[in-house]
This record gives sequence, structure tokens and C-alpha cells, in this order.
Amino acid sequence: MEIEIYSDVVCPWCYIGKRRLEQALESYDGEVTIRFRPFQLDPQPVHKPEPLVDALAAKFGGPERARQIFEHTTGAAAQSGLTLHFDHAVSANTFDAHRLVWFATSRGRAAEMIDALYQAHFTDGVDVGSRSALATLAGGVGLDETEVREFLDSSAGVAEVRGELDAARELGVTSVPTFVFAGKYAVTGAQEPETLRSVLDEVSRREAADAVIRPVGEPSGAAPKAGECADDSCAV
Repeated sequence: MEIEIYSDVVCPWCYIGKRRLEQALESYDGEVTIRFRPFQLDPQPVHKPEPLVDALAAKFGGPERARQIFEHTTGAAAQSGLTLHFDHAVSANTFDAHRLVWFATSRGRAAEMIDALYQAHFTDGVDVGSRSALATLAGGVGLDETEVREFLDSSAGVAEVRGELDAARELGVTSVPTFVFAGKYAVTGAQEPETLRSVLDEVSRREAADAVIRPVGEPSGAAPKAGECADDSCAV
């Protein structure tokens, strides 16, 4: 089963959602391939990084309200074994970070790169919009730092990542994380591991039923319509 994860590396619930999916997969026996798809919560350029609390204060109704939201999110992350330090985080445009994930995917290091980016932003206060910082992070997961910096300074991957961002919008992805199972069933939000485990079982059952061998010449049934999964069940 292929699982596509639409996410942004400055989205805390994407970080939490990825970890919860990993927890769900610990007890799942089926074969799974994970593909990371880019999404930008805010595509506007960030000319000068500023503390995330300040950057999001207006959006959340002031610094105090922002801190309340951060406290809630930090608690949810801790339950999944993640450490978030919003007071250290700085605002960043994530387009180059998504290009780096695209590059890391071609080197078999996508999952490690995603984790490094999440930790850098939410725990270590690294500016993930900085190409020099991104190259250093890439070196930490076994990629060649010089090669990565040359890649980021070029136009490589730009068209591809833009194309994937456009494709996400065309599919109707408007919030992240969004998990797409087997190319048909979508779950939005950082659902609990138990919910995601139920989705895995349900999608596996449906895919197995759809794969029944038919005699040669028998017309096949209509392809299943795209559906959405919510909470602990999937609806056609």
C-alpha cells in the first residue's frame, strides 16, 4: 500500500501526524511505501526571519492566544514522544525545504530528511528557509553537504516541486497533514494511532476485495470512486 503524506515542515500537526502514523504502522503487517508530498501553509517570502510567536500572533488573535495554542500543541506532541520549543522557532518560507526533501527522496533519505527538518524548526530553532542551514541539515542525514548546497543554488527541482504543489491544490488538499491511502482514501488531520490503524485495516480489506481475479473476458466492475476516510472509517 502506498501512503502519500501531504505536509509542511513548519506544521506541528504534520510532525505529530507523521509520528502517529509510524506508531500505527508498528503493529501493521502489510507492506507500505510512504511518499512525502509538499504543501505550503504560507508561500509568501520571508525576508527576515522573526520569532514564530510574533509572526503568528496576529493570525491567532494576539501573543497570549498564540502561546495558549502552542502550549496545547506542545502537550499533544509530548504524548507522541516529540519535543517542541515554539519559543525557539522562527518563521520561514519552506519552498527550498521541500526541494531538499525532493532531492533526498532521490537518494533514499526522505524520511530522515523530513525528521531532521521538523526537529530543526520546532526543537532547535533553526531557520529552515536558509540554504546554508538546509545544507548543514542534509549533511547530518548522510547527504553530501556541498552537493546539496549546489543543488539549492540551482534551479533543479523547482519545476517539480511547484508541479506537486499545484497538484495538491487541484486534488483539493487545503489543510495538512493529509494522508492518502492507496491513492483513493484521504484522512485529514493528525489522527490518533488507533484511528490510523483502523484505516490501514479498512483500506487493506477494500483493496484486497477489489483485486479479486476475474475470468478472461468478464467485464470488470467500475473502478471505485475516490473517497475520504474520517476518524475510524472510510466512506466511498
